[in-house]
Amino acid sequence: MNAETPAATSGPLRIEDRGSHVLATLNRPEKRNAIDQDLIDALHELCAELEHTPRTLVLHGAGGDFAAGADIAQLRERRAADARAGINTRAFMRVAGLPMPVIAALDGFALGGGAELAYAADIRVGTPALRIGNPETGLGILAAAGASWRLRELVGEPLAAEILLAGRILDGTEALAAGLVTHLHDTGEEALAAAEKIAARIGKLDPEATRATKRVLRAPREAHPAIDLAEQASLFESPEKMRRMTEFLERKKK
Repeated sequence: MNAETPAATSGPLRIEDRGSHVLATLNRPEKRNAIDQDLIDALHELCAELEHTPRTLVLHGAGGDFAAGADIAQLRERRAADARAGINTRAFMRVAGLPMPVIAALDGFALGGGAELAYAADIRVGTPALRIGNPETGLGILAAAGASWRLRELVGEPLAAEILLAGRILDGTEALAAGLVTHLHDTGEEALAAAEKIAARIGKLDPEATRATKRVLRAPREAHPAIDLAEQASLFESPEKMRRMTEFLERKKK
């Protein structure tokens, strides 16, 4: 979100510039923030901004839920061509691929497509009231917008298999134990505050080093260590590295 772009305070995705980061609120509380085409379109528009001007992104949902899933009324009408188009898949891949970190503050329902959007984040915090999982097979479909590969990487294959094949829903305590979220907070407001605190901490770090670290972290195993060394070589030549290290050493002298 650049300086010339006003915050979007209504519509399916409410966007606020919070200085160190952008806060995006899924804003269909009357539908438990079910993900419809308008929300997907808004996510693409936001991603275009954040690809052009990288900022940390915090995602959360209005009204006590993150997102209870995809909009079933729209989903029921989709056919094979829509599945192959990867409507939700491509949007969530774009969120996951943003240059700067994505943090999800999760409360209430984060199910189906809502869970898959949460899995696309780099960091997730939650509440005890969180209910997260993938009940898609009960609706005659599969979790095809990222869960089949991201969830296994996040929680391991045995638990991912139970969530995907048996429709197990994790509560907040179980999600914490599985490593799916890294912190639990009593309320959604507190979880959001914690997510924004993490974003503010990121904002104090070198943005280019953060972007490089995300690229390395997301790279496949076979890309290491070559990608680490290439990214580090670039950072070793950066003026910001020199400035920050000089500042550190001068502080140590005092």
